[in-house]
Amino acid sequence: MFTGIIQAVGEISAIDALHGDSRLQVDSGGLELASIRLGDSIAVNGVCLTVIDLGPKVFTADVSQETLGLTTLGELKISSSVNLEPSLSLASSLGGHLVSGHVDGVAEIVSLQPDARSTRMAFAVPPALARYIARKGSITLDGISLTVNDISAEKIFVNIVPHTLEQTIMGSYTVGSRVNVEVDLIARYLERLIEK
Repeated sequence: MFTGIIQAVGEISAIDALHGDSRLQVDSGGLELASIRLGDSIAVNGVCLTVIDLGPKVFTADVSQETLGLTTLGELKISSSVNLEPSLSLASSLGGHLVSGHVDGVAEIVSLQPDARSTRMAFAVPPALARYIARKGSITLDGISLTVNDISAEKIFVNIVPHTLEQTIMGSYTVGSRVNVEVDLIARYLERLIEK
């Protein structure tokens, strides 16, 4: 589990294609790896990955074919910047909301507009996911816990404060950028509970 509070921006340092899957090596940037162990989870742009190799400033993780197909990780290149968050522990502060790291789909930025010191971003979301998103509810975009300011039939709107723009990869987004989406866990489980 994660909180959606990004702890560092890292960089892809190597990509190996392996029989339809992929192996990523990530330079951890400012993320402290001293407490990370083999088998631990780190969210990379909101995708929960298992650490299979570890150095002082880098970690390596395998990415399955299914994950490559459902997320933007297959679009990464060497030197791509990525949001990083290690999994939470029972002693962690829950600053965002509960995030599983299991991405539901991909959204695309359709507009960015200044809104005082913030930036208002609109994302086109897959229609199948829109039903799980509520105005003033939580959503995770590229691993970042955000509040949905508004929603229409095909778009969601979020306001990004300067701190988030500076401390995550959101500051590099442009119209057309694709992002990983994880809807709120409660919405997913609620649907399952009321299914007939």
